[in-house]
Amino acid sequence: MTGMERLALLRSITAVLWFGAAVLIGSVLVLGEDVLVPVAIAVIVWYLINALAEGIASIPEVGSRLPGWVHMALALAVISLLLVLFGRMASENISEVTKAAPVYQENLRTLVHDATELAGIRGPIDLEDFVGQISLADAVPQVASAVSSLVGQAGLILVYTLFLLVEQRRFGAKLQALFPDPERERWVRGVLSRIQLDIKTYVWIKTLTSVLTGAVSYGVLVAVGVDYAPFWAVVIFLLNYIPTIGSLLGVAFPVLLALVQFPTPIPALVVAGVLGSVQFTIGNILEPRLMGRSLNLSPLVVILSLVVWGNIWGVVGMFLCVPLTGIIMIVMSYIPATRPIAILLSSDGKVRHD
Repeated sequence: MTGMERLALLRSITAVLWFGAAVLIGSVLVLGEDVLVPVAIAVIVWYLINALAEGIASIPEVGSRLPGWVHMALALAVISLLLVLFGRMASENISEVTKAAPVYQENLRTLVHDATELAGIRGPIDLEDFVGQISLADAVPQVASAVSSLVGQAGLILVYTLFLLVEQRRFGAKLQALFPDPERERWVRGVLSRIQLDIKTYVWIKTLTSVLTGAVSYGVLVAVGVDYAPFWAVVIFLLNYIPTIGSLLGVAFPVLLALVQFPTPIPALVVAGVLGSVQFTIGNILEPRLMGRSLNLSPLVVILSLVVWGNIWGVVGMFLCVPLTGIIMIVMSYIPATRPIAILLSSDGKVRHD
């Protein structure tokens, strides 16, 4: 066998191994959904707690006087309280929103019927039939079920998070045992620290901007008088993790609700204008300034990840798709063998790898 033949055989074997690994990982993700979804959320919460603990430690004349375990305890208490408030705000409105969905569906039909009659539109395309295909009675319960699932798993997520916090104290000793060579250990520790910092920065900033978007949206919905404002604020918070599409849906859902709730379109126009401005300002001005190059995902990759994670883990997977893909891209950007994949996932080919 010649050298070229050996090289071709090696490439074929490598391609088969990569394909087999992809199939295996996909199977594990699908079959292990009930276990892996809480773990994935726990990892994100774990990063939030560490980021908040570092923020507390950096407070002048306060953080420096407190020991490290107090920083972590305060951060854990704050995040746990926010999770409890998040769960209570969502669960108190889920059943009411689900019950009201058929009423909103009928109101939407009536609204479109009146609009088509007023405009005199009666042709080969029947708008009422088209709207009939948009089933709020099915879509709203699916969103409510996803939020309810997240709330129901809060206890398990907290347990996983606590174990991650305990385990991180032992990671240094494990790393030292894995790499006895001091120079190799320092290099690995430095790379892991930079990966950790990038992921922590991304998760922290994305969550802060999502909270800000949800809070401002809640105030707008309450001021206009839109039903179930707390529930929709939670949904907008979750949707903000999905770039572009999440922002559009975060405006479309409340606007559609305002259309079918009020007898005039003025409240819907107010909601559309204000929420659209909020989403644009936070998503296109504030977030890029804070985020820098921590995440630089291609829009096509965002769409594909939305489809892939949605098929794997359903609606919850859609909420988690971009954080998970972003974390994967950050890790790949620091590994020489996978850096080309990170470049392909990026928007402009610029990834962190220093």
